[in-house]
Amino acid sequence: MKIIDKQVVSLNNLMVKLKKKKCPPEGILILFPHCLQNTTCKQNIKNDLNECKRCGKCKVKNLMELSEKYGVSIAVASGGRVALEKVKADSVQGVVAIACEKELRVGIMAAIPKAVFAVPNLRPNGYCKDTDVYIDEVEKAIERFMKE
Repeated sequence: MKIIDKQVVSLNNLMVKLKKKKCPPEGILILFPHCLQNTTCKQNIKNDLNECKRCGKCKVKNLMELSEKYGVSIAVASGGRVALEKVKADSVQGVVAIACEKELRVGIMAAIPKAVFAVPNLRPNGYCKDTDVYIDEVEKAIERFMKE
């Protein structure tokens, strides 16, 4: 199934690139999983992203900085239903979604017809614990959606 998940993500991203969907910054959402937060962190970003102290021990700080730099929305997903609720909001036109390939595959299918550019996370400590992401890939995805 892992191979299928990766192929669905790759095919989806190719289709998003080919469609060349453009959105205003306020129509773009960065959506990331709570497992990106460092497990030793005491801040509860699941309920309020502003709880993040931006210490730099995880990439939440970097994602928040990208959100501010480009003027795009950002949200943490504590689960699939919460993520889908955020994606389905009328104001969201394009989504930069960060997660493992399985969650991305399920999310992409559920979010149709919304444009979702998927950025697989890195799992140096296994699934759902202290995951990571290449910030430059997230930034390129944001720029791909941005109107000139």
